[in-house]
Amino acid sequence: MPGIYGGVIFKNIGLPLSEAGLAKAAGDIGIGLPALWAVMTVETNGCGFLPDRRPLVLFERHVFHGPDKWKIRRHGPRFERSGSRRLRSRRRFSARPPGPRAIALDRRAALESASWGLGQVMGYNAASVGFADVEAMVKAMSSSEDAQFQGMAGFITANKLSKFLQQGDWENFARRYNGPGFKKNSYDEKLADEHARYLKGPLPGLRLRAAQLLLTYRGFNPGPVDGWSGKRTKGALAEFQKARKLPATGELDDATFSALESEAG
Repeated sequence: MPGIYGGVIFKNIGLPLSEAGLAKAAGDIGIGLPALWAVMTVETNGCGFLPDRRPLVLFERHVFHGPDKWKIRRHGPRFERSGSRRLRSRRRFSARPPGPRAIALDRRAALESASWGLGQVMGYNAASVGFADVEAMVKAMSSSEDAQFQGMAGFITANKLSKFLQQGDWENFARRYNGPGFKKNSYDEKLADEHARYLKGPLPGLRLRAAQLLLTYRGFNPGPVDGWSGKRTKGALAEFQKARKLPATGELDDATFSALESEAG
């Protein structure tokens, strides 16, 4: 079944980001929406779920088998003897979630060695960003983008990064959010560019964005889940409307949105 790895179910309802979730995160951090949208866009291209409703996850092999202090503190010397070298790879990252082998070796370490959701928050940060443990974090981030967004906000707050967002200091923000290698991927430049775009406006429409994600789940291709309407979104809406015997206008009217929401589960 898609979304199950070593007995861990990552697939869930996958609820889209809501006005309430966005407002709460912005209020908790104390920054404007353009900065939040910039971070979200650079980290995940603006969407926290895959078409099969699994959350966006990046398993970082080097964290799983490396001698990280957080891992030694939590798991002790036994983890170093667990045979994790079998997971070594030329690739530093794996775009898949932690698989059965990693989870069989050490479930908690596997989940903590992946970054999750819209903000790509590492699992080992679960407690510091407001979750009881990594299992609670994974469950929440598998259920909604609101939870993913709150995790991102929690990381920004816990690491005192809001001041850099408020000042537009993208270099120092990227250094602390993405790590010392941020320049290699030009994270600071990408953040600055996205922020300028969102500052100019308009901001993404959350209702349209939700519809795009729900269309994706139903097998219709609206293009990027970005909250802006284009030919692909209009085409996907028209196809969905035809399939549901609604007027095929290609526009997101109340009846179409209600039909999409009713099929969300």
